[in-house]
Amino acid sequence: MATGLWKRSAGELAGMVARGECSALEVVDDHLHRISEVNPSVNAVTNVLADSAREAARAVDRRRASGEALGPLAGVPFTTKENLDVAGSATTHGVPALRHAVAPLDAPVVQRLREAGAIPLARTNLPDLSLRMHTRSQLYGDTVNPWDPSLSPGGSSGGEGVALATGMSPLGLGNDAGGSVRLPALLGGVAALKPSYGRFPGDRSIGPRDLTLCSQVIPVDGPLARTVADLRIACQVLAGPDPRDPRAVPAPLEGPPLVRPLRVAMTADPGGLGVHPDVRAAVELAAAALRDAGYVVEEVDVPRLAETVDAYGHMIMTEFNLSWPMLERLLAPDGRRYIELAMALRGPVDLAEYVRLTSVRQGLQRDWAQFLARYPLVLGPVFTEPAVPVGYDTHGLEEHARCANALRLCTATSFVGVPAVAVPTHFAGKLPQGVQVIASFYREDLCLEAAAAIEARLGTFAPVDPRA
Repeated sequence: MATGLWKRSAGELAGMVARGECSALEVVDDHLHRISEVNPSVNAVTNVLADSAREAARAVDRRRASGEALGPLAGVPFTTKENLDVAGSATTHGVPALRHAVAPLDAPVVQRLREAGAIPLARTNLPDLSLRMHTRSQLYGDTVNPWDPSLSPGGSSGGEGVALATGMSPLGLGNDAGGSVRLPALLGGVAALKPSYGRFPGDRSIGPRDLTLCSQVIPVDGPLARTVADLRIACQVLAGPDPRDPRAVPAPLEGPPLVRPLRVAMTADPGGLGVHPDVRAAVELAAAALRDAGYVVEEVDVPRLAETVDAYGHMIMTEFNLSWPMLERLLAPDGRRYIELAMALRGPVDLAEYVRLTSVRQGLQRDWAQFLARYPLVLGPVFTEPAVPVGYDTHGLEEHARCANALRLCTATSFVGVPAVAVPTHFAGKLPQGVQVIASFYREDLCLEAAAAIEARLGTFAPVDPRA
């Protein structure tokens, strides 16, 4: 049996399976073995789908043996966050009340990966209902940062970030409403794509109930991987409309040509609120890589950042306040405290103010579109602070506010709906550092191109062995 396959990228594995250099079953078995070896140390994987994964792998091997055409990800295993449906598996959202909520159908993004030949391998951990910056759920406990167990791996797609970082999976699916794939990617030393609103089809419902406005227009599903090339493959597979999601649009994957060289707005300290020296160093390293690749980098701040962050917080907390009696019953004490601190920071508003904020959002989107017409790319931090200790986000209002402030560029880009790619840059001590590259609506191609230039200059750092 082939070994060491868990170190390979998704694109490499798909090519090896297609050429007959290894079987899909060997790929799946090697990743299952890797999970059994390292997951006890990090607690990222919650439910292993071993039997169905092996069955799917054998089907790929039979199709290849018979000469059938294979999809672009045939034989590639992938992991999926516990809030995305995988048919036949419980979508628990990390809470006991949904322990037995077995999904009858795949979520649209899971279905797309299956149709490309990829194989669901396992589910991954998240905070209760995805409502926290640290990954701790009632059902599965804490996920551990593989680079330093005393520090948070981030959230809410923290299990995915750690699964990718430790070689348990070459490709993962999470979601992002303010940094939830980008922060775990940063802290895990891997890459992630937050797509534009409407680029990938999603399912913003729990059971038969559709969610409220903010939960429809802000969160997006997105992939994590160890290379930017794998994010590009995933983007090509996942993009496009779906009858289950009327928000998904048929935007072309490659936008119209732009005048070259592209201008990049570098904002190491978004809004001028402070940035740690290690984070600034990451942005400057990435800026140098882009300059070497032919980009024109200028130090420019993004538009109306404070107003964007405030509008985001007040709208979301207003909706959470309406459902608080239900949420309070489902969340553990630390999850309740996180939301209570968030409400104390930017609390719910009355109906008139909420309606006004919907118009503010439209104006913010317009201003960002105009800004990105002048600067097609923005380079900035994912998180302006170093990795925080486990539990820091619920210690008190000052600590919570510091975490929220550090995510301000993620918050803003989620609120306006533009795409972003998180990519590693270097190590500061034992910890990976990284940046995000942001582009205009439906210009994931520009994000991925720039992130690939950064990666080509600065390298990749995962997988890591958490037992070392």
